Amino acid sequence: MAPNKRWLIGSAVAAVALYAVLWIGYTQQWWWLTRLDSALLDGFYRDGDAHPGWVLGWHVFCTVLGPMAFRLVTLVVIVIALVRRNVRIAMFLLITVEISGLITEAAKRAVDRPRPDTALVSALGSSFPSGHALGVMVAVLALLTVALPVVRGSVRMWLVVLGVVIVAAIGLGRVVLNVHHPSDVLAGWALGYAYFAVCYALVWPTQPITRPDETPEALGTA
Repeated sequence: MAPNKRWLIGSAVAAVALYAVLWIGYTQQWWWLTRLDSALLDGFYRDGDAHPGWVLGWHVFCTVLGPMAFRLVTLVVIVIALVRRNVRIAMFLLITVEISGLITEAAKRAVDRPRPDTALVSALGSSFPSGHALGVMVAVLALLTVALPVVRGSVRMWLVVLGVVIVAAIGLGRVVLNVHHPSDVLAGWALGYAYFAVCYALVWPTQPITRPDETPEALGTA
């Protein structure tokens, strides 16, 4: 196993460990975790209850940049990759982004945590982990993995910053709307990263070596 893959698997194990700690903390009702969840939810609920426009704005934001939107965008990228005969990239995006929804549903069913009673908008399903946090984390990481090698160096930094902002803002938005406890969001980020890291290690999204007319080069050339 290459060193970078060892690092990926190691970081995935650490993320799974964090997810497990949050799961156990919820089931055992650890006081510090319960207090943290309640304190943040209460503060955002008071602000949201007094400012309906604030709630609407966050709700629209989380819908427009939610997991479903990213899956639709990724589907377009998959089709483009297949047209260009980049089967490996298409497979990578399919397994990471499109199938992450199944991972979310399985994880939610395993825990079955009720959503906060103070939810400011309606939301389907159970609470732990946050499907928005998990899905957007996976999608942003996967799309950046595919995009960064083909853009100029000056653009890469801005794409990474944009990705970090989107992931963080979506997680924050779910807590602002009181549809998720903060621990749900942390768990979604942890499980989402772990799933991405495992997929990246197993399905390496390599670009095929091609001539300018996109026909394959002979072996041993670059």
